[in-house]
Amino acid sequence: MHNSESPKLVLRLCGPRGFCAGVDRAIQMVVLALKKYGAPVYVRHEIVHNRYVVEGLEAKGAVFVRELDQIPPTSQPVIFSAHGVPKSVPADAETRHLLYLDATCPLVSKVHKQALRHIRNGRHVLLIGHAGHPEVIGTMGQVASGEMTLIETVEDADNYMPADPTMLGYVTQTTLSVDDTTDILERLKERFPDLADPAAESICYATTNRQEAVKAAAPGADHFLIVGAPNSSNSKRLVEVASKAGARRAMLVQGAHEIRWEEFEPAPGRNEIVVGLSAGASAPEILVDQIISAFRERFDTEIELAETVQEGENFPVVRDLRQTELTAADMAFVNGTLATEA
Repeated sequence: MHNSESPKLVLRLCGPRGFCAGVDRAIQMVVLALKKYGAPVYVRHEIVHNRYVVEGLEAKGAVFVRELDQIPPTSQPVIFSAHGVPKSVPADAETRHLLYLDATCPLVSKVHKQALRHIRNGRHVLLIGHAGHPEVIGTMGQVASGEMTLIETVEDADNYMPADPTMLGYVTQTTLSVDDTTDILERLKERFPDLADPAAESICYATTNRQEAVKAAAPGADHFLIVGAPNSSNSKRLVEVASKAGARRAMLVQGAHEIRWEEFEPAPGRNEIVVGLSAGASAPEILVDQIISAFRERFDTEIELAETVQEGENFPVVRDLRQTELTAADMAFVNGTLATEA
């Protein structure tokens, strides 16, 4: 435990943080499938972008594969990740006679439907997002080649030359920076006044809520820690938001073991350190708890809550799994509050 000489540290804990309803549902589907069908249950790609969660599911009997051709002939199910998949993937599963369960987040599925609606209305679709991200690959794979163009930056928005500037519609990846997306959209709408909006906001509620809480907590923070994976788009955006909103340093950590404690010194002339703490939508709460404990061991720590809104969203799992019951320990794992060994 810290001693009375320990520097004082204010930990601004953001809320909402961590698991969103789509992540919760995807993890729950893997645990339910293991209960219903027994091991192994195959999962195409990381179910959510978090090593801790993936390793916990592997310990329970999930087998992660990059592509369906890695799965032997089997009657065991394969689950598609929360990020969504191109249309070719379920078609491939059917060809291979695989039983598949789709854990695509309903808010990602909504973006797919918005894109198809633009196409039905004769529009070319602009997708604002990051190349190579599984969600972007999945969304672009909903439509025929050439019907959608990826716009990553304001510069892309400047350089894009459409065949018909009056017949364009846009959608966005669900996990983008709200502010950066606004800049790109403003440029596109300047250039293409007829650009059609999607039927509803594409950036999801959880992305927006986590960014707002970080914005509220960042001003005056000496450090800002975002718990998340290096391949998690929404987590990386939170680091950028913290820096832009006034945190002196912002960094992504996968857990307490990655924190460089020697860097935590009060600013000159101050006797306390202010640290912001949040977690991306695929980071379990247990990792946040471990970081709070690690701070309490080293500093005289006071926790301030920076809560901007309370979330009550809940997405039901697919019908095939609704009759299967989970134990309290299973639910604690699904909610991110139980160690993976359990």
